[in-house]
Amino acid sequence: MSTTAGPRIGVALGGGSARGLTHIPYIEAMDELGLRPAAISGTSIGALIGAGWAAGMSGKELREHATDVLGTMRIIAGKLWATHVRLSGILKTGIPTQLDATSIVDAFTPPGFPQTFKELKVPLYVVATDFQSWHQVVFNTGFLRPAIAGSIAIPTLFKPVSYANHILVDGGVVNPLPLDQADIGTDFLIGIDVNGDPSSGLNKTDHKALDLWFGSAQIMMHSLTAHMMAAYPPDIYIRPHVSSFGMLEFWRVREILAHVDTDKDRFKRMLAQRIEDYIQDRVPVIGSADKPR
Repeated sequence: MSTTAGPRIGVALGGGSARGLTHIPYIEAMDELGLRPAAISGTSIGALIGAGWAAGMSGKELREHATDVLGTMRIIAGKLWATHVRLSGILKTGIPTQLDATSIVDAFTPPGFPQTFKELKVPLYVVATDFQSWHQVVFNTGFLRPAIAGSIAIPTLFKPVSYANHILVDGGVVNPLPLDQADIGTDFLIGIDVNGDPSSGLNKTDHKALDLWFGSAQIMMHSLTAHMMAAYPPDIYIRPHVSSFGMLEFWRVREILAHVDTDKDRFKRMLAQRIEDYIQDRVPVIGSADKPR
């Protein structure tokens, strides 16, 4: 399928820590349909994966890289050791000495990863939070890595990132699914929400401190996403069931990807039909110029 006569597609990739690895099968699905986004927006891990996609990496390449750098706890420990953080501290206390987000971006991105937004092949909008002003900050020009670092800087787990006259923390604090940014100059909007749902914890009572911290953040992000969707309704909204995976369980990358692979064909069929409907003008799609700002 070609989008030559089709809509300009905007894709919003949400935040969700390790659960954000589930973005990759949906990117593969778009590759397999021959669809390329006209704009990508990302929050937190969505910004990191979105940057790889915008740089020209295919979904398959993103999968291979994620498996290579996250495939075992030993590999992750080696990467963290290079940034002077011991994995044992994370496993024992949950929140170790604060990580340096910029070092993490450097450690887990492939060689030759772009330094600036200008080097990207697809426009990318990276969302972070200005801790001092309490406002969203969006980056789409200048240096890429510090923008991503600010977007992934989960409070308490990461040190805030000082960049471009901002003190930055995780973009999920203000905008966990940046549909507003993917809607800029596009016609067809896709939102991939990897925040999870409450299903796996409904009957649980022995919550640990870290569970409560992340769970409360999830509730906040769910509410923010609902408001964002009301203002910028996506043409396709995907929310994979990922609550069985811990927010920091990156070493389960193969399980996480396999879990969502089962949904990839359904997504492909739905997306192909919606795009075909748009091309054939069977279903009216609101143009971005007419959508609320």
